Amino acid sequence: MISVVVLTLNEAANLPRCLASVAWSDDVVVMDSGSTDGTTDVAQTHGARVMTRQFDSFAGQRNHAMEHAGFRHPWVLQLDADEVVTDALRDELLAIAAATSAPFPVYRVPSRIIFMGRWLKHAGMYPAYQVRFGRADALRFVDHGHGQREVQPPEQVGTLAHPLDHHNFSKGVNDWFARHLRYAEREALQMLTERAMPLRPFELFSGDATARRRALKRLAGRMPLRPWLRFAYAGILRGGFIDGAAGLRYARMLAIYQQFIDLNYHQLHTAQDAGRTRRNSQEHSTT
Repeated sequence: MISVVVLTLNEAANLPRCLASVAWSDDVVVMDSGSTDGTTDVAQTHGARVMTRQFDSFAGQRNHAMEHAGFRHPWVLQLDADEVVTDALRDELLAIAAATSAPFPVYRVPSRIIFMGRWLKHAGMYPAYQVRFGRADALRFVDHGHGQREVQPPEQVGTLAHPLDHHNFSKGVNDWFARHLRYAEREALQMLTERAMPLRPFELFSGDATARRRALKRLAGRMPLRPWLRFAYAGILRGGFIDGAAGLRYARMLAIYQQFIDLNYHQLHTAQDAGRTRRNSQEHSTT
């Protein structure tokens, strides 16, 4: 069998659906960040164990659960409360866990974004992958932007065929924008770090889809008119218009999010330049 971790913060509305999708697991741990809406009561009602820790980052929360939950099983699935494990994904996970040996220690899972009652197959950049499943002794994360990445090199990461469903807008678009306002600063900090690093354009032609996507993101971070480019990519090049009004609206929201990131980047970059100027002035004044 498989142990499951669910990250929560005020997710009483979403949690029952998520927990119902992993009812096949006899070891579910809710990693809560201090909910005040009855989330932990919902978790306990559904038979989940509850751990509480003040949120610092997604990687920090996931790693804390991996290191302190005392899982009953050697394989662990990591979820957010607005995600749902499909039946096909459940069967794929159980097959790997039941095998006498697995070819990879961790696996990336595709995600389907659900918006306005439909799957955004095109605008949602399906399949967008995140490593969420792996052996309890191997599944660890590092911070990257507002989210997290796995610690393993690409050749040690498997890819699952079946997706989980991500109900990213289950609390409404205002909640989505509020969260992405918070995420924007972390993404801007990551952009500031990556702009100091050399580009590796050969990765755009990698055989690994995740490597290509990350290389494209690094390249896009250095281009002008990024909000417009992000709308064009999601809404047109990726075929978001095929998803109808939902796809085009989501593409517009991504463009607004990119504007949030760019404004934060400009603010951070300006402060960095001012700090550098002050240090240079102080060095000259002492010589």
